[in-house]
Amino acid sequence: MTDSISEETMDIYQKSGITGRLGFGKRPAIIVVDFSQGFTNLESPLAANLDKEVMATKKLIDAGRAKRVPVIFTTVGYEANLKDAGLWPKKIPSQKYLILGTKFVEIDPRLEPMPQDTTIIKKGASAFFGTNLCAILASQQADTVLITGTTTSGCVRATAVDAIQYGYYTIVVKECVGDRATGPHEASLFDMDRKYADVISLEEAINYLKS
Repeated sequence: MTDSISEETMDIYQKSGITGRLGFGKRPAIIVVDFSQGFTNLESPLAANLDKEVMATKKLIDAGRAKRVPVIFTTVGYEANLKDAGLWPKKIPSQKYLILGTKFVEIDPRLEPMPQDTTIIKKGASAFFGTNLCAILASQQADTVLITGTTTSGCVRATAVDAIQYGYYTIVVKECVGDRATGPHEASLFDMDRKYADVISLEEAINYLKS
């Protein structure tokens, strides 16, 4: 999966039988987790340089749209009083920048959201937590989710865990997810690939969509 994972770790997982692959279903949807300006615009303290990941996601979205695959964006947004944010801003004080109506809640314009896309405003980490994402996916008869976005160790991982628990073929597209630091990113990719999702390349994902 990654050069930063030791052979000892790989061997432990191998001996534990944590080696399965999910594969793909027949009706995919693309979930773009929190590629909002709060996480991609460096004016925000929550942001990181995710230019490569955003542009890779744009390629995936374009391939999906060519096949009429649903595209679902998520963004974190709170009321100005933060009463709908729970304890999260206490743990991460910079969450207070994600106020509804500000540019930091807006989807990164490089992804060019279209009228046929869906945008979910969420309050927690997982795209499923407290949202109607399951209903949206059911209305599209989706059985597979291709997950992109940020952060790999946070909202992407939480979304992947929930996705498999809800019974979706769960795919994380490696080039399309990013984090603030390499360590959490790589560790989370490894962990998701072993337990909750298939982590695949952008090329593999596009070939699947084309098929």
